[in-house]
Amino acid sequence: MWIPTEHEKYGVVLASFRGTVQHGLPLEIGDTVQILEKCEGWYRGFILKNPNVKGIFPSSYIHLKNAHVKNKGQFETVIPVEDSVITEMTSTLRDWGAMWKQLYVKNEGDLFHRLWHVMNEILDLRRQVLVGHLTHDRMRDVKQHITARLDWGNEQLGLDLVPRREFSMVDPDEISVTELYRLVSGLTIPHMIFICSLCTHHLFVHVKSLMSANLGEELEVFFHIYDGRENRPLSERFFVRLNKSGLPKSPEKTERQCTLFVYFSYCGSIFCMSVCVCAGRMGAGEKKNLCSVQYRRPFGCAVVSIADLLTADSKDDHLLKVYACNTESEWYQIHENIIKKANSRYNLSGLAVALQLLHGDIEQLRREYMVLFTRGVSITRKLGFSDVIMPGEMRNDLYITLEKGEFEKGGKSVARNVEITVYVLDIDGQILKSHVAAGSGEPGGDEYHSLVLYHNNSPRWAEQIKLPIPVDMFRGSHVRFEFRHCSTKDKGEKKLFGYSFVPLMQEDGRTLPDGTHELIIHKCEENTSLADCSRYLKLPFSKANLPSNNQTLKGTKESFWITSFLCSTKLTQNGKLYSGMDIFGHLPGEVCLFLQDTLDTLFGILDESSQRYGLKVFDSLVHIINLLQDSKFQHFKPVMDTYIESHFAGALSYRDLIKVLKWYVDRIVDAEHQDHIQQVLKASEYIFKYIIQSRRLFSLATGGQNEDEFRVCIHELFMSIRFFLSQENKGTSPVAQTQVYVLYVCLCLTLTCMNMSQFLCASMIIKCASVVCVCFAESRCILLPVVLRVLQAHMQEQRDLVMCARILTSMLSLIKKEENEAFSRLDETKASFSVSYAKSTNFSFTYVCVLFHQGEFVACLLALLRQMSDRHYQQLLQAFSSKDDLRDFLLQIFTVFRILIRPEMFPKDWTVMRLVWDSYFYLSVIFINQPCLQLESFSPSKRKKILEKYGDMRVMMGCEIFSMWQNLGEHKLNFIPAMIGPFLEVTLVPQPDLRNVMIPIFHDMMDWEQRRSGNFKQVEAKLIDKLDSLMSEGKGDETYRELFNSIRIPLFGPYPSLLKKIERETWRESGISLIATVTRLMERLLDYRDCMKLGEVDGKKIGCTVSLLNFYKTELNKEEMYIRYIHKLYDLHLKAQNYTEASYTLLLYDELLEWSDRPLREFLNYPMQSEWQRKEYLHLTIVQNFDRGKCWENGIILCRELADQYESYYDYRNLSKMRASLYDKIMDQQRLEPEFFRVGFYGKKFPFFLRNKEFVCRGHDYERLEAFQQRMLNEFPHAIAMQHVNQPDQTIYQADAQYLQIYAVTPIPESQDVLQRDGVPDNIKSFYKFNHIWRFRYDRPFHKGTKDKENEFKSLWVERTTLTLVQSLPGISRWFEVEKRELVEVSPLENAIEVIENKNLQLRTLITQCQSRQMQNINPLTMCLNGVIDAAVNGGLARYQEAFFVKDYIMNHPEDGEKIGRLRELMFEQAHILEYGLAVHEKFVPQDMRPLHKKLVDQFHLMKSSLGIQVGQRIINTHTACENRNRPLCLVFRVNDPFSPPRIKSPLIEPSSFICIFVYFIYIPHAGTTEHLIMCISSSGMK
Repeated sequence: MWIPTEHEKYGVVLASFRGTVQHGLPLEIGDTVQILEKCEGWYRGFILKNPNVKGIFPSSYIHLKNAHVKNKGQFETVIPVEDSVITEMTSTLRDWGAMWKQLYVKNEGDLFHRLWHVMNEILDLRRQVLVGHLTHDRMRDVKQHITARLDWGNEQLGLDLVPRREFSMVDPDEISVTELYRLVSGLTIPHMIFICSLCTHHLFVHVKSLMSANLGEELEVFFHIYDGRENRPLSERFFVRLNKSGLPKSPEKTERQCTLFVYFSYCGSIFCMSVCVCAGRMGAGEKKNLCSVQYRRPFGCAVVSIADLLTADSKDDHLLKVYACNTESEWYQIHENIIKKANSRYNLSGLAVALQLLHGDIEQLRREYMVLFTRGVSITRKLGFSDVIMPGEMRNDLYITLEKGEFEKGGKSVARNVEITVYVLDIDGQILKSHVAAGSGEPGGDEYHSLVLYHNNSPRWAEQIKLPIPVDMFRGSHVRFEFRHCSTKDKGEKKLFGYSFVPLMQEDGRTLPDGTHELIIHKCEENTSLADCSRYLKLPFSKANLPSNNQTLKGTKESFWITSFLCSTKLTQNGKLYSGMDIFGHLPGEVCLFLQDTLDTLFGILDESSQRYGLKVFDSLVHIINLLQDSKFQHFKPVMDTYIESHFAGALSYRDLIKVLKWYVDRIVDAEHQDHIQQVLKASEYIFKYIIQSRRLFSLATGGQNEDEFRVCIHELFMSIRFFLSQENKGTSPVAQTQVYVLYVCLCLTLTCMNMSQFLCASMIIKCASVVCVCFAESRCILLPVVLRVLQAHMQEQRDLVMCARILTSMLSLIKKEENEAFSRLDETKASFSVSYAKSTNFSFTYVCVLFHQGEFVACLLALLRQMSDRHYQQLLQAFSSKDDLRDFLLQIFTVFRILIRPEMFPKDWTVMRLVWDSYFYLSVIFINQPCLQLESFSPSKRKKILEKYGDMRVMMGCEIFSMWQNLGEHKLNFIPAMIGPFLEVTLVPQPDLRNVMIPIFHDMMDWEQRRSGNFKQVEAKLIDKLDSLMSEGKGDETYRELFNSIRIPLFGPYPSLLKKIERETWRESGISLIATVTRLMERLLDYRDCMKLGEVDGKKIGCTVSLLNFYKTELNKEEMYIRYIHKLYDLHLKAQNYTEASYTLLLYDELLEWSDRPLREFLNYPMQSEWQRKEYLHLTIVQNFDRGKCWENGIILCRELADQYESYYDYRNLSKMRASLYDKIMDQQRLEPEFFRVGFYGKKFPFFLRNKEFVCRGHDYERLEAFQQRMLNEFPHAIAMQHVNQPDQTIYQADAQYLQIYAVTPIPESQDVLQRDGVPDNIKSFYKFNHIWRFRYDRPFHKGTKDKENEFKSLWVERTTLTLVQSLPGISRWFEVEKRELVEVSPLENAIEVIENKNLQLRTLITQCQSRQMQNINPLTMCLNGVIDAAVNGGLARYQEAFFVKDYIMNHPEDGEKIGRLRELMFEQAHILEYGLAVHEKFVPQDMRPLHKKLVDQFHLMKSSLGIQVGQRIINTHTACENRNRPLCLVFRVNDPFSPPRIKSPLIEPSSFICIFVYFIYIPHAGTTEHLIMCISSSGMK
């Protein structure tokens, strides 16, 4: 027996369950289930992600978890009892999982890999939390880490922001709306901090070995991080030495083999670069040098993408392919070539390294990876500072990159082998020891030797070195570069030939500026010349600094380029910074980089010379503080806070700061320059922080001395501010007043509440009440009544609205949060406060809503309404003296609500802020259509949470609308038809319950409209217009169509009184007709919308548009909508280059216009113009498109109409330009003959306008059946191609699938007279063959009766299907529906007659084209002659003779006598045409085809023999059995044209040349008594 569960409510599936038992519920491992009942080892319940499907499953498959049950019973909700962060993490990962797969489908690889890494990291952290072995501090760090990544992922995927408190999601029911608003607003800055930490990466590198077959020399391996997008390094170099075996040179010092690259951001094209340099001989084939001189030579380069590391395991070993450059001249860009895959030389060596990508800030790494920092692993820094330089952080590094050089040969026959030696020398000319570093990982040296590029006078090295020079040694120091030629002959001697130098600091104290410098190469061949550096330091060092008169050095070709970059917290390249500090002027923004040093200097000056420099120091401090308000330097605010808390040491500074601040306040009114005063007041917050910290330091140092003195100073400052605030403030700006109020509040924070309250006055309350109410509980009871009165006055006067919002926010948050005695009186004043606030709201909100701080007012309004009880609402309504005042208030407050519900009021991801509306307002359509309430667009987990917590508020609102509508009574007529559109929009929301509630309202509207007007035309018109616009916007679905269609009968069920009323009315039939019409319209609109979602223009888009515009014309007679869809169809045709169809489409609009002067309004893209002008424009456009579609005959018809109009207006200039070009194109240009295809669309899965219908389609140029079939299958990828041409049965029609049946059809031209008329050119006939076609034919051969294996023609019948279309092709579409199909059977004899007739027609056409030289190539005629003659010789025509000319057939089919004669005529006519065609062929055949022609002639004679045709004038007897009974009667015809029917000329033979036609009659016995005569015709040439 199944019993409800008490404790077993929630569990996780341990193993998959197929659910094969009766009522079984299939489960997948990891699913979460809610358990409802249990019975003997089985549970009954449902999966939480699909609660609608319930079933049973074994209890052993479920791991139970503790859960809390809400609303026990039928609608109970189960909430797992676990850490809220774990719950959020689980549901969020489920949502991410589905979206993560879509990222791969959308080819967003970067975010795909990053999200994959974050998801794995969250799973690892989740395991740590679940194990429960973490300390409290570690648990806090892990949760912060998890929530940071959750917020980052939600932001990247466009999901909701989550307001938090202590890393847990807040419950919006447990806190006030204002507090919730603050939390959501406060997400911005902390969230960005989390994002920055998340996007900060570090790379751990451990070099293991280089595997190479022929190394033999020591190697130097350099690693650095490289930005492939900007083509620049992002970090220093890490340096490792390898021995000749490819192993680390100092294996015992493992810390030298590892490094941590810190602080770089991943942007999609970041690489880890490894450059290998060998130290040894100059060339590979050179003998070992006896003097052991080594040269640094290029070896290879390896590159790995950081993106690959994102997808790798936590710590993988990688074998990096080492590539060699193609030539040494490309060495500087070898890494770029590898990235671009332009380098193909592979050294057959691999660099084995371990790479691990780490994330987070450096302090977090120190905690998580302690071993990296305890064993002395080198830290490889980024080039440049981090985003924020905290106090105490020291750095002074100069990076120099050896770029390139230009050298002369120096008397050598070949280019030099140049090596650079780099030294750093101090002010005394002494070499600084250990201050030249090739990279981290190895200690610095005294000098650095560059690469040697073999025989290269324009070497490019691209080598970076680091010079960590102390700050005190920077002034006077310089770097010297010595250039030597490395000879391979003279015992490896390195000969000095020049040098360059660059000083590190200029005379004004600025350092060497960052950038590229072109240095001068001074000639020098003796090392002793460089011993005294004072001699060359007087020389110019850079070509950029040369005086204009020094042309000697400027003209030299030798130069050396370096790039320098200084990263220093003490030195600067900005001269203004030094000069600014000397005079206490406005400091540049760069001062933020040296914040601690600057502030230490300023407060040091203040302590030493406060009387002299106190005001200047104060101004400089104000300027620095205001710099931090700039968005460019806001991230340095934490630096200032850290300095105040940990590094500030000015214990005596508070006296001077208070003194100068009071001096400024006393002079606010009289000051001439208000801007400077405002700057001082804006900095007051930090000024007071320095004052408080200074006083605290003084108290700690002296034990609290001079407390009274400090109180007096503060009191005097307070009185100065009070005096200013009590004045009328003449001459001061509002901004200054506001800043003084802020200063006043800051000052209040330094006093106790009782001391402060005696200074308060009513004029100050509105500015300081916010801080007072929050911070000082003792003053609340006194201040709150005053604050409420002042707030009401300010809001009604719309003054200080921003401050009012902040005060309201604080007060309402405290009402919700605290229930202590201090707020017990506030509940008594809540009613009066709500009245005053609400009364002021209707006047101020329309203005407030456009302010930046509108969200605070909205939150206050929501919080107020939420906390008001019924008694408060009653008092509010009673406060209005008249109904007019109440009506005006309600109208204005509803206007406010409509503004607030707009989607842009809150950002789209503040869902929680909007969902609190359900407890207070039941508004109208705008409320129901809010994006935040459309649950269908949310993920399943989010939808479930909202439904459990709030329900579907749309249904509740719909019930309120229906209830209000029912209460309107006869006043409903005032809302018809105005409310049809809004109500229809509500019904289009895909919520079944809401639709069931709202759709019956339309019946009521129809009923009331019928009563008033006798019809419901207004309802119909409004319904159709709004339906089109709404469904075009993407609203509505197939379920809605079915539901609306069911209104006709089923939906009347819940309303029997309405049904009886309708049954008694006379308009029931018209009402049902309207619903049917609207349903059919929705079918077409849904098809149209679905097709328009596709990318390219295809047949579906065009077909559904044609269906829709025809519906508007024929069934609805809505001309404007009809015209709109005409132009939509026209645009589709133009996009698809269907110019003929585009012309026919635009012609529909043209036919609606007349040649009149009636003015037309501006419509679509047409300007305001007369009807005549628009029709003329349409005519010209249509003619142009007919021209582009090569349908010139149709264009000529329109040209004639235009010509008539131009003649009536005497516009001869335009008349002269018409038609001529079209006629020329008809005669001169060739047109392709299209093919036509019949397409059947079977199955319920096709759109309505195609479903179970057949069409005939005009193919594209050069498109054959196979290509057309493939195109259709591409348009309908789920369709199944039928392999037969038989009509499908009902199972295919009703199948839930798509079936396509395609085959080619033959057009049946209507203009037969043109085609049969003599002298009409073939290109004109071709037009009438394939245009204006209504009927098409398809022949299917089959055998009836017994098939004769010897001669299949005897039983070969043809099933001929004739299809008639609703419109002719071509037309407004490339395909039209088949209106009628006819089926006939063609006998074998009739089929033979048609085959020979068609072949004769083809032969005539080709011979004519050849004779008129229209055919450039004779091959078509050759192939046709060969096909006919060869087939006849091999039994083609002979088969016909055997089948139809035998005695048995003639005896059995007496009714076919005439047809047999016709067949014989055609056979002899074909022989005559072939004879004539061979004569033409002989005339034009090229020489190389003569053998083929001779073969055709010989075969033709065999063919005539097989037919019984003899050469000469003898009579041909066809039946030898009847030879003696033939009495031939000969008639001679004169035939001028062998291809026209013969006419009797004379019974006499004329002597001139002509073709003689012998007509004779053959006696053929019949089974009956009647004898038959068959007329036979033969021809031969005679003289």
